[in-house]
Amino acid sequence: MPKILVIEDDKQVLLSLSELLTSEGFQVNTAENGLKGIKAALDTQPDLVICDVMMPELDGYGVLKELRKHRATVNTPFIFLTALVSRQDQRYGMNLGADDYLLKPFTLEEVLSAINTRLTKQASVTQHYVDELKDAEERLNALLFYDNVTRLPNRALLGQRFTWIQEIAGSLAPVTLLSISIDRFNRINESLGFIVGDNLLRLVGSRLQRLVADSDTVARIQAGQFAILLPSADKALAQNLAKTILNELAEPFDLDGQMLYVTVSIGIAFGPGDGASLDILLKNADVALNRVQEKGGNFLNFYSAELSHNFIEEVTLQANLRLALQRDEFRVFYQPQISLTTGRVVGVEALIRWEHPQRGLIQPGEFIPLAEETNLIGPMSEWVLSTACAHVKNWQDNGMGELRLAVNFSGRQLTEDNLPEKIIQTLQNTGLSPLSLELELTESVLLRDMGAAISTLSELRALGIHVAIDDFGTGYSSLSQLRHLPFDTLKVDRSFVKNVSEKSETAVITSAIIQMAHTLNLVVIAEGVETSEELDFLWNAHCDEIQGYFVSRPLPADEFLKFMDNYSPENFLQNNLNNVK
Repeated sequence: MPKILVIEDDKQVLLSLSELLTSEGFQVNTAENGLKGIKAALDTQPDLVICDVMMPELDGYGVLKELRKHRATVNTPFIFLTALVSRQDQRYGMNLGADDYLLKPFTLEEVLSAINTRLTKQASVTQHYVDELKDAEERLNALLFYDNVTRLPNRALLGQRFTWIQEIAGSLAPVTLLSISIDRFNRINESLGFIVGDNLLRLVGSRLQRLVADSDTVARIQAGQFAILLPSADKALAQNLAKTILNELAEPFDLDGQMLYVTVSIGIAFGPGDGASLDILLKNADVALNRVQEKGGNFLNFYSAELSHNFIEEVTLQANLRLALQRDEFRVFYQPQISLTTGRVVGVEALIRWEHPQRGLIQPGEFIPLAEETNLIGPMSEWVLSTACAHVKNWQDNGMGELRLAVNFSGRQLTEDNLPEKIIQTLQNTGLSPLSLELELTESVLLRDMGAAISTLSELRALGIHVAIDDFGTGYSSLSQLRHLPFDTLKVDRSFVKNVSEKSETAVITSAIIQMAHTLNLVVIAEGVETSEELDFLWNAHCDEIQGYFVSRPLPADEFLKFMDNYSPENFLQNNLNNVK
């Protein structure tokens, strides 16, 4: 049922037109002046707007100007109502973006004809956009999920296959992961060149595919490393497969008449015993593989707990972690987010650090997984939220102006029934406006329970809180899946920014992500920007905001204040973007 918004200060005309359109099967919203009309349009996002020209406070031309500034209404069909219009006025309205005029008094046939004409045209344009978006998404997915050298699945698609196994057979489904690395592959590239190296990778990938069943997945992980995922955990089967691989890959490779001999090292891990997630399983398989390489390669090895050199340290760290919050050992660091349009610091991301009494500053990548395993992630995240909200509110009150605070949230927190209440209470305690808060969640977290995520995030957004998808591209989702979720910002992962000027494939993917995000009315933030070349590329790709070491490393609160005292948006633009083409 098409939605139509009628904006008219004459109550009789407004009522008549509303009743007429409702009787014809349209969903009708009304507004009695221009200001209310703008708010209604942005709130309801109608399929078509009918607006009177002459109104007090803000006339129809003003309404149209304002709506054309917003992504959500920039292309919404717009029909003017007027009792009298000159050729000059009509041209002025059409130049602003009006689609048609209806002269008062109008007939039912005239109104329906104008509406149907505009909606039919809009439907055609929308379908064309949907087709283009689908084609672009298919190309993007091919780039995201397949290795560009071997055309094998990449790590992202391997993760998707791992998730599928868990969905079908349960989270404790038995799996086998073989991590396979070509011994001394870097020397092959250095001595024979990258073209020979790439050809070798293709031939190795082809041989590996011939050795496995259709239900197995062969993926290229990085450089000269491959992985094979089997939907079972049979040690004898895994050992036989590994021995077959060693023998098959020991046969010479014909590279344009040049016979090349290679060996490989293989590490094997079994899930869920050696790891319940792909990351942990692959890490442990790599531990086993590294032990083979330390002994010269060309062999296989199974992972065992004894191989984990950091096992005892990890247990000790876990015990200390339980006391860290009580001992006030956590710190919040802040990394600024810069608008590429104004150069202003428009936001900060709050990042937790652990100031360990013996080990010094510990990065979150080392203790956050432990916090999630021990259910400490909830209290820890609540402390970060409360501390960061208090800091930002204090900075705003002391002249820093509008500043958006981004805080990371875990999947465990998203499933809490009282999450919105906890956040509201924190905002009330600290005085920070909901409009200044942005919650960051990874795509994999959001997709675990789409229904629950939509419900919780919709409730938070209704309060004015922004929602961002963090580390986009590192999970196994696509924008077509994520567009059903209520969010405002897409954060492009560092892996799609690093060396983007040197890797044309990465540049294509990153540009496509930014363009598709903008078609969905999302703000795009690029993470991990470290070089001027990366900044130049992102500016040319119309990325909205950046954060990374190029601007500043994450800073303690006192150092962040010093950074802000010395930071100049004008200097940033002049020094970094003036010469960008």
